[in-house]
Amino acid sequence: MNTIACPSCGASVPAGNKFCGSCGTKTDDIPAGAAPAADGGGAAKTMFFGAMQTPGRAKLILIKGQGMDGMTYYLQSTEHMAGRSEGPIQFNELDPLLSPRHANFLYRDNQLFVQDLDSTNGVFMRARAPVPLSSGDTFLVGEQLLRVERSSLDENQPHDDDGTYYYASPRTPTNFLIVQLLHGGSEGALYTSAKTAVRIGRDGNDLNFPDDHFISGAHAEIATTADGNFTLTDLGSKNGTFYRVKGDCELNHGDYVFIGQQLLRVEIT
Repeated sequence: MNTIACPSCGASVPAGNKFCGSCGTKTDDIPAGAAPAADGGGAAKTMFFGAMQTPGRAKLILIKGQGMDGMTYYLQSTEHMAGRSEGPIQFNELDPLLSPRHANFLYRDNQLFVQDLDSTNGVFMRARAPVPLSSGDTFLVGEQLLRVERSSLDENQPHDDDGTYYYASPRTPTNFLIVQLLHGGSEGALYTSAKTAVRIGRDGNDLNFPDDHFISGAHAEIATTADGNFTLTDLGSKNGTFYRVKGDCELNHGDYVFIGQQLLRVEIT
């Protein structure tokens, strides 16, 4: 098989391929007569085993079950689109939560960012420190997708055309709501709180999910702020708390990113 050497990482690429399988660099513009990769003989340079990585550049490591490392994706170009079926970083076609074009990992001023490409399910980032949220934002705790909302202050009771009010449960003081979002887009449990902070976990908390084995005993806390917004804090959970990013999100060494059902760890040399 005729191969060429990737200009970024030196990996062997079958002639005619559009992208390098190791780092995602575009290769379809390299002439077929270019120097062969690694073992071409003659004047070709002998390469060491393993992909070369440019200092200061990053790679994404796919996390498999039980925290084991899987496939590595080298981010050696300027932009690296990831999705179910488009771009140099493609995942299993059987992941129904990934959009065809889901996210872009790009460099700007030598800093790595992740960008949501208007995907259906969004891009989620693991919280390292308390994260500010607004009403309507979503976050992941274990396998639970939750949305936080401000409590409505509308006290008007609905009534029919002749002015007769409908039966209704009495209102209780509520600061905010947490809504469980189920597969298929429907809403599940609704938790209302008169407190300024709510703890979420598997047991012994304000809001518990005892059947979710990916949730720690005390997993996360969400609290109101003076300006009417919220703060999401991970409580040292085993699997982390993830929030949906808005706009471009800066990435650093050791960050974790969820897209679809794919958990990726960021490593920067």
